Amino acid sequence: MKGIVFTEFLELVEDKFGLAVVDKIIQQSNLPSQGAYTAIGTYNFSEMLSLLNHLSEHTQLSIDDLLLVYAEHFFSVLVTNYSGLINMYSDPIELLSSIENHIHVEVKKIYPDAELPTFEIQEKTTSKLVMIYKSSRSMYSFGLGLMRKTFEHFDTTANITMEKLMSDGTEVKFSIVKTNG
Repeated sequence: MKGIVFTEFLELVEDKFGLAVVDKIIQQSNLPSQGAYTAIGTYNFSEMLSLLNHLSEHTQLSIDDLLLVYAEHFFSVLVTNYSGLINMYSDPIELLSSIENHIHVEVKKIYPDAELPTFEIQEKTTSKLVMIYKSSRSMYSFGLGLMRKTFEHFDTTANITMEKLMSDGTEVKFSIVKTNG
C-alpha cells in the first residue's frame, strides 16, 4: 500500500484525535516500519489494518466509520494534489465511471507498484451508475466515502447503496442514483 495512504491517515488521526493518539496507536501496533512512512514508500497493508484496529479500540468507532471519515479527508488531498485529473470531469457519474480505465491508469503512472481495487461498470446512464468493487483489502467504506465526496464536490446529490456480494467485503455492488444536478 502506498505511503501517501499512511501519511494522510496519520495526519487525519492527529487532526481529529491528537498527536498522543497517533503515538499510542503506532506503539500498540508493533509496526515493522515503526510508523515512519514516506508518501512515496510502499508498506504492508497489515500495518494499516493494525492502525485502524487500534484507533477503533481507542475511539470506539467502527473501522467502517473511520474509513468513511478518512475518505472525506483523502478526497480533499486528491482535489489539492490532482485537481487537473478531477477537473477533467464536469459530472460525478462520469468521474466515477472512469476510475478503472482512466484514473487508475494515471495513478499507476505515478505509483507503478500501487495495488488498486477494481471497479467493473454494470450499468451506466446519465443519472445512474452500478459498479462492482473488488479488492482483497475490503476497504469498500473508504470507496463509499470517496463517492460521497465526489458528488459533494460537483454540488450534486445521490443515493448510494451498497450490497456485499462477498460476506468479507472483497466484492461490493454500489448502486448510485443521482437525485439532482
